Amino acid sequence: MVKLLIADRDQNERNGINWLISSYSLPYKKVLLAESVEETIHLAEQELPDAVCIEIDMIPLEQWERVKKAIQLYSGEVIVATAEATFERAMQAIELNAFDLWVKPLSPDEIKRTLQHCHRQIVKGQEKNSAPNVPVQSGLTYQSLFINEETAGGPYAVLLIQTENVNDLVRLQNFIEVYPFQHNPTIFPLSDMVACVFDVQNDVRKKEYVIQVRQRLLKQWENQSHEPIAGVLYIPKSNQTPHESYVYAKQLLQIHFFKGYRQLTLIREEISWQMIDPFLTSDEQKDWIEMLNEGSYERIKEWMYNEFLSFEMPYPDPGLLRTRLSSILAQVRRFMKSHYLQYEKLEDHYHRIFETILYTPVLYRIVQDFILFINEVIKGSKEHQNNKIFDVTERAVLFMENNFADKDLSLNKVAAYVDRSPAYLSSLFTTKKGSSFRQILTEIRIKAAEGYLLSSDLSIQEIAHKTGYRNANYFSRIFKEMVGISPRSYKNSKNL
Repeated sequence: MVKLLIADRDQNERNGINWLISSYSLPYKKVLLAESVEETIHLAEQELPDAVCIEIDMIPLEQWERVKKAIQLYSGEVIVATAEATFERAMQAIELNAFDLWVKPLSPDEIKRTLQHCHRQIVKGQEKNSAPNVPVQSGLTYQSLFINEETAGGPYAVLLIQTENVNDLVRLQNFIEVYPFQHNPTIFPLSDMVACVFDVQNDVRKKEYVIQVRQRLLKQWENQSHEPIAGVLYIPKSNQTPHESYVYAKQLLQIHFFKGYRQLTLIREEISWQMIDPFLTSDEQKDWIEMLNEGSYERIKEWMYNEFLSFEMPYPDPGLLRTRLSSILAQVRRFMKSHYLQYEKLEDHYHRIFETILYTPVLYRIVQDFILFINEVIKGSKEHQNNKIFDVTERAVLFMENNFADKDLSLNKVAAYVDRSPAYLSSLFTTKKGSSFRQILTEIRIKAAEGYLLSSDLSIQEIAHKTGYRNANYFSRIFKEMVGISPRSYKNSKNL
C-alpha cells in the first residue's frame, strides 16, 4: 500500500490534489492531509508515508532543519511545491532530494504526471527492496547528481534528454538503457528527462566518442520513433563535480525554447542569458493600442515576428520573454474588456493562450498560437464594432492612454469622444474606477514618465512636455507626490 502525505497551508490546494488523485484513480491507497509544520511532522512520524508532497513556503526558517530531518527519517520520495521560483527554493528542494519541484499555480496534468511517475518509482524500489541511492555502474548515485560533493574521477560530461510528450519518457528511458554505448554512462531516469553522466577522465578519445554518440543516438531514436526529443550535451573544461555539470546542463536545456526539438545540442562554453526589459514601454503600449484599435493583423504579425523570432546567441532569458508575452497579453485583455469580447469561446481561448505562454517549451509555437488568438480577437472586435457594443469607461481610458501627451486633454474632450456628457462620464469613472478623471489621467502620465526616465536620455523638461505638462516644475512636484522621489532621483536610479 502506497501512502501519500500532502502538506499545504491552503485547504483548496490540499483538497484539490486529493480530489485529483481520486478522480484520475491514481494508485495511492491512503492520502494524508496536513495544514501545518507540526501536523506534517506528526503524520510523518506516525504514518511513515511513501511520498510527501510539501509546500516548502510553509516552513519557517527556524523550523527548516527540524522538518528536513523528519522528512529524511520518516518518508520516501519528496515532491516540493512553491509559489516562489527562486534559487533558494530550488536549493531547498535539492537538500530534500526532491523527486520534483512544482511551481504554483499547478496544472492538473503536471500533478497527474508527477504522481504517476513517483508511484512507479516507489513500487520499483519496493520490489527491489533497495535504497534510492544505491550506486550504479560507475559508483555515481542520485545523491551525486543532486548534492554538490566531491566525487572520484571526472571531469563528467552530462547528456540530458527530454521528450516533448512526458508520456513518452518511459519509452525513452527503455531506449537509453539498452543502447549499445561503447563507454557506458551512469543513467539517471528523472521525472521529466533522462540524464546520462559520462566520466571522460580528460581522455580526448572518450570526449570525441561522447560527442559522436549524441548524433548516432538521435538518429537511432528517430528511426524507431516519430516522437520528438531534445537535449544538451555539456562537456565542461574544468573538473566540475557531477552535480555542478548537471545543474548547468539543466539550465542549458532552455536553449531549446529557441531552437526547438529534434536535436541534441553540444555545449562546451558557459552561456549567459541576455537580460532584457520584460515589460512594454509606454511607446510600445501605445503601438499595441493603436494596432488593436485599427485591427492591423498584418502589422501585429510583423511586430511579433520581429520581436520574438529573430534572436541569435546570446539568447534572452526565456523567463523574461514569457513575462514580456504576458505583458502583451494584458494589453489584449484590456482591449477585449473594452469591446465586450468576453464571451465563452474567446474566454476559453484566452486562458489557453495564458497557459501556452507559461508552459509551452518552444517559443515559435507560443508566437504562432498567440498570433492566431489575436486574429480571433480582431475578428470579434469588428463584429462587435458593427453592433456598436462598447464599454464607455474602458474606451475613455484607452483614449486617454493614447492621447495623454495632449496638454489640453480634458474631461470634455474625452466625453465628446465617447459621446457622453462630462457629468455622466465623471460619474462612471468614480463608480467603475474609484478615481476621478484627473486622478486617472495623472496616473497614466506619471507611468509614461517613469518609462521615459528609465529608457531614454531625455531631459526632465522634455519628458514633462511629452507627458502633457507645460511646466517642468509642476510636473516634478506631481511626480514626487505620486512616486515618492523626484524625477531626477528616479532617473539616476537606473544607473545604480
